Amino acid sequence: MKKIGFLSFGHWTPSPQSQARSAADVLLQSIDLAVEAERLGIDGAYFRVHHFAQQLASPFPLLAAVGAKTRKIEIGTAVIDMRYENPHYMAEDAGAADLISGGRLQLGISRGSPEQVIDGWRYFGYRPIEGEDDADMGRRHAEEFLELLRGKGFAQPNPRPMFTNPPGLLRLEPYSAGLRDRIWWGSASNATAAWAAKLGMNLQTSTLKFDETGESLHIQQAAQIRAFRAAWKEAGHTRTPRISVSRSIFALIDDRDRGYFGRGSQEGDKIGFLDENTRAIFGRSYAAEPDILICRFRKFWPVSFRKFWHA
Repeated sequence: MKKIGFLSFGHWTPSPQSQARSAADVLLQSIDLAVEAERLGIDGAYFRVHHFAQQLASPFPLLAAVGAKTRKIEIGTAVIDMRYENPHYMAEDAGAADLISGGRLQLGISRGSPEQVIDGWRYFGYRPIEGEDDADMGRRHAEEFLELLRGKGFAQPNPRPMFTNPPGLLRLEPYSAGLRDRIWWGSASNATAAWAAKLGMNLQTSTLKFDETGESLHIQQAAQIRAFRAAWKEAGHTRTPRISVSRSIFALIDDRDRGYFGRGSQEGDKIGFLDENTRAIFGRSYAAEPDILICRFRKFWPVSFRKFWHA
C-alpha cells in the first residue's frame, strides 16, 4: 500500500445528537475535515455522491472549495453516478475544480449504486437510447466524458463571435492537462474492471462487489485486480495504472464512538442482493481502538497513517 485516505458520505440529520444537522454543516465540516487530514499526513480526501438523499450530492463546488483550502492532499470522489451526468457540463466543472486545486483531482466515476428513488436519472432529463439499459447509458456518458477531457477541438466556431476565437475547432474550457489520466472507474465486476482498463481509467474497488465466484471478498477482489492489470497490459497503455481498495474502518476514541460503531464490527463478509437478480458480497467492517487497528493493519499501512491514529 502506497497511499491512504478517507471517504465521506456526508450524512446529515436534524437529530439533536448529531453534529451535522444540515447540508451546510456537512459541506463546511467536509472542508475542515480535508484540511485537518492534510495536516495529519493523509494522502486523499474522497467524497461519495448520492442523489435524492440527505448526503453529499453535487461534488464540484465542494471539491473546488477543498482544493482552494489545501495544498497537497489529493481530492476526489467515489463515485459520481454517470447516469445523472451531462458529460459536457461535467468536463467544464471538473476542469475548473482541477485547476483550482493545482492538478490534485482524482475523480471516481461509475454506473452508480441502488438509488433512493426509482430511475432517478430520468428526473435529470436522461433516457437510455434504443437497445441500452441504464448501466449502458452510464458507461456511454463516461466514454463521452473521457473523450472531452482529451482537450481536442470538436465545435464549429461562429464566424462572427463575441470574442476572438483561436484557429480551428473549439474545445470546452477550462481545460486541465493531465486530468484525463486521473479518472477512476468504480467497478463491481471483473468485466467492468477490464472495460475500464481498456479505456485507460484507474480502478476503484470497494467494500461491495458482485458475487461472481462465491469466494471471500478479498479473493474476488484480487482476481478483479488481476483482470484489470491484464486488460491494461493488453491495451498497450504506457503509464502505470493506479488501483484503490476500500474498507470500512472506525477508530473508537470515546464512549460516543463505541455507542455508534462499537457493535458494528462484523467478523466476516455478508451476502445480499442489490436487486432481484444481482447477488453481491459486502466486506466486513473494522471497529476498534486505534492501537488495536494499528496492530492489525501495521504491515499494510504507511507511516503517515499510523501517525494519524496517534494524533
